[in-house]
Amino acid sequence: MERELRVATLNIHKGLSHFNRRMVIHELREGLRTLDADIVFLQEVQGLSDRHKRRFAVCPPEGQHEFLAGEDWQHVYARNAVYTHGHHGNAILSRFPFVSFENHDVSDHRFERRGLLHCVLAVPGWRRNLHCVCVHLSLHERGRSRQLEAISGRLKELASRELPIIVAGDFNDWRHRASAILERQLGMTEVSVAHSGRAARTYPSILPLLRLDRIYVRGFEVAGSRVHAGRHWSMLSDHLPVSAELRRS
Repeated sequence: MERELRVATLNIHKGLSHFNRRMVIHELREGLRTLDADIVFLQEVQGLSDRHKRRFAVCPPEGQHEFLAGEDWQHVYARNAVYTHGHHGNAILSRFPFVSFENHDVSDHRFERRGLLHCVLAVPGWRRNLHCVCVHLSLHERGRSRQLEAISGRLKELASRELPIIVAGDFNDWRHRASAILERQLGMTEVSVAHSGRAARTYPSILPLLRLDRIYVRGFEVAGSRVHAGRHWSMLSDHLPVSAELRRS
């Protein structure tokens, strides 16, 4: 039975460098492969942008989720923000087959579109399917509180059945209030806290001060976790990636 998983999360900033000067999606694809993750949770993924295609010659013709997945992962993408020249949202890349997926709209207002991308994966040898939720929460505390309640409401019945769950993404939660809600209502554990006693600093990537990007798990032991820092990663997004090694408990 396959019991160990490696997962990662990253807000890719629409494939652009700091201050939107360069398209770095090719370097980002190589960087993601070095993480060697079975499942990758991505936020701010540009599914379509006619503006980027006109501005950057290196912009891939397909959606960024397809380009980043390549032949290494299967992919699911959910558009959240739609505008005249394109759309962006969340994506999950997986080495395991998708059983189902759904994007649940949790937007707090029409100027900030947010969704919970909930995917069910069939991991070879597991008796129960794995539930994965990719999130990018509101910049405003009121919106985040409502979205965290939406996550809890959606997953509470699954948690009561002791199903394996991973929730990961950009929580925009500088006051670190998400952990109390997800721990209390769903019995989840944040991987950086479990491994080193505190959440990892991930933003801004050049000089990380805020602990915004996280991975919460239920039904796993955390064998390891790290934030991937350094000059290479700081040039690929305004966030740093977080990864974790998990063992099925």
